[in-house]
Amino acid sequence: MPHDALADVSTAAMQERGGARGTPRAVPALTVVSHPVPRRVGERLLLDAVVAGRTLALSRNAPDFAKPGSSLGLPLADPFVSRKPLELSALAAGGVRLSVPEDGTHVVAEGVPLQGARDFGPAELMDGVALELSGRVVLLLHMVELDGGGLADTQGMVGESAGLRRLRKHIERVADLDVSVLIRGETGTGKELVAQAIHRLSPRRDGRFVSVNLGAIPKELAAAELFGSKKGAYSGATQDREGFFRAAHGGTLFLDEVGEAPPEVQVMLLRVLETGELYPVGASQPVKVDVRLIAATDAHLEEQIRDGRFKAPLLHRLAGYDLRVPALRERREDVGRLFFHFAREELTALGEAARLDSEDPHAEPWLPAPLASRLVRAAWPGNIRQLRNLTRQLVIGSRGQARLQLDPQLEEALGSAAGAGAAPMPRGAQALAGTPVAPARGADAPEAREAAVPRRKPSQVTEAELLAALRASAWDLKAAADALGIPRPSVYDLIERSPNLRTAGDLGADEITRCFEACGGDLDAMVRTLEVSKRALGRRLKELGLTAKTT
Repeated sequence: MPHDALADVSTAAMQERGGARGTPRAVPALTVVSHPVPRRVGERLLLDAVVAGRTLALSRNAPDFAKPGSSLGLPLADPFVSRKPLELSALAAGGVRLSVPEDGTHVVAEGVPLQGARDFGPAELMDGVALELSGRVVLLLHMVELDGGGLADTQGMVGESAGLRRLRKHIERVADLDVSVLIRGETGTGKELVAQAIHRLSPRRDGRFVSVNLGAIPKELAAAELFGSKKGAYSGATQDREGFFRAAHGGTLFLDEVGEAPPEVQVMLLRVLETGELYPVGASQPVKVDVRLIAATDAHLEEQIRDGRFKAPLLHRLAGYDLRVPALRERREDVGRLFFHFAREELTALGEAARLDSEDPHAEPWLPAPLASRLVRAAWPGNIRQLRNLTRQLVIGSRGQARLQLDPQLEEALGSAAGAGAAPMPRGAQALAGTPVAPARGADAPEAREAAVPRRKPSQVTEAELLAALRASAWDLKAAADALGIPRPSVYDLIERSPNLRTAGDLGADEITRCFEACGGDLDAMVRTLEVSKRALGRRLKELGLTAKTT
C-alpha cells in the first residue's frame, strides 16, 4: 500500500507537549523494554502520527526512539529486525491496529505469535502490550500521559511512568513544608525511598533520617523504643533510653507500618504531633522534640478506624499531606529500566558489569526476549522488592553464562503471566517477595480455588462487576475482593468512589431502625436489603443498642 512519508518522521524527539502546559494528554507509545544494546532500554516513541490518523511504519531503520525528554533519538537498528515495516494505525474506538507483513519481522504479542493484523483496544493499551520483535527486541505498546513538563530530578527513583512522575511532583510540593506526610502503597513499592526523597529536599536535610518499622517492634516495647524511657521504668530498664523521637531531633522520623501501632502508642503519637512534647516511659516531665514525622502504611486505615483499631484523630494528624506510591503493575513501562538497574548493581558486585556495556547490535541479547516479555507482563504482587529479588536470583544463578537462564525455581517464581491481569503469585514467588508461605494444600481446597482467580487492576473492575460480586458474596468484602482478583482495600476504595454504593457509615439511624424492624432483626436479611457490609452493619446495630439475629 502507498506509504505516507510523514509516517516515518520520528515523534520521539518531539517536545512532549500536547496543548497547554500542565494539561495532561494521553497518547499511545512504544517503550523499549529490552534490546541487545542495554543502554537503549527505556527509550520510547510517541505515536502522534497514529493519533493524527496516519499510518506509522516501524522498521529496523525508522523511526527514532529517544529517552523521555531528550531531543536525540535512534532507530531500533537491530540487524535481525526487518527493513520491511510493521504498520501501526488508529482504530475508530481509540485503540491501535498492528499489521505484520508477510516475510517481515517475526512478532510475538503477549506471548502469542502474530500474523496479519491484530487490534488492541483502549483497555489493552492502558495495561500495556508486550511485543517481541525477531526474538531480540521487546517493546511495550501502552498509553503515555504527557503533562507538558520536561525532565525533572529523579529523586533516586527509576522510571518515567505517569504515576511516578506525579509522585515526584507531589514530593517536590511538600518537601520544604514542615507538615507530616502519610505515604500509602502496597508492600514492596518503595515507600521508604519516597520518605528519604522528602527528607533530602527538605530544610531538615542536614539532620538525621531515622527509619523505624513499627511492625518489627514488640508491642510491649513500642512506647519505650519510640519515646524513650527512664531507668527502672520497667523490668530490664537498666539505664535511660533516648528513643527514636529524640534520636531524630532536628531531622525526620519515618514510621513504617504505622497501622501496627498499639492503641497506647497511638495516643502518645497524637500528643507529640499536637504539642511537640513527649513523655518518656516512667518520666513525669515532658520533653520537647523537633521532628518531622513521615508515616507509611499498606493497610486501609479508614477500615481500621471503622473496626476500632486505629484512631481517626491520629490519621488526620498523620495525613497532613497524603501520598500514594503506585504499584509496579501500574507502571509496566518502568519494568525494563528497573530490571537493568538492579541487574547492574548485582553484576557490579560480581565484577561482571561490562556485560551491560555492549554496543554490538549483532550480539545475542543478555536478557532473552521471551523472558523480558514475561517480566513486563507479570503481576508483581511483591512489587519492586519482588522484582529486585528475582533479578538478583537470575543474575547469580546465571553467573558465567552468556545469557540469563531460568532454573525451575525461578520458573515457578516468575509464574505464568498470560496477560496484564497476570497469574496469582506462586509459592516460589511468595518466597522471593518475602511473603510467608503457607503449607501446601490440595487442589480442591478453598485456598486453591481462590488462587485460580487472576489478579486484576482495581481500575479494570466496573461498577456492575463490583455490585455483582458484592451481591454474590452476600456483601462479604473479602470474598468479593477474592472473586474480583483485587486486594480487599481496593474494594473499600471502589465503594467509596462509587456514587451508587453506600457503606454502613452512610446509613442514618432511622433507616437502620426501620430496616431492623421490617426484617425482624435478621442481620442477613438487613444486609440484602441495605446492601452494605455485614460486619460493618453489625457494628452500627451495636452502636444503636440493637441486637441482631444471625442465621
